[in-house]
Amino acid sequence: MSINGFRMRAVLTGLAGLRRRAGDAGMSTSEYAMGTIAACAFAAVLYKVVTSELVSAALQSTIGKALDAPF
Repeated sequence: MSINGFRMRAVLTGLAGLRRRAGDAGMSTSEYAMGTIAACAFAAVLYKVVTSELVSAALQSTIGKALDAPF
């Protein structure tokens, strides 16, 4: 076996491994955990923003204007 033949076999074996890995579907447990943590953090930030005084006042103002609109 020549050096070039060895390199070619290594390259082809590596490409076959990539093809197999690309076929993996779904997430692993750690990926689910990170996704869950990110979703919870986003929900906490969104809750804080929506329940803040500024947003609450803006919503009340908008709803008040909508209810007082002439028909």
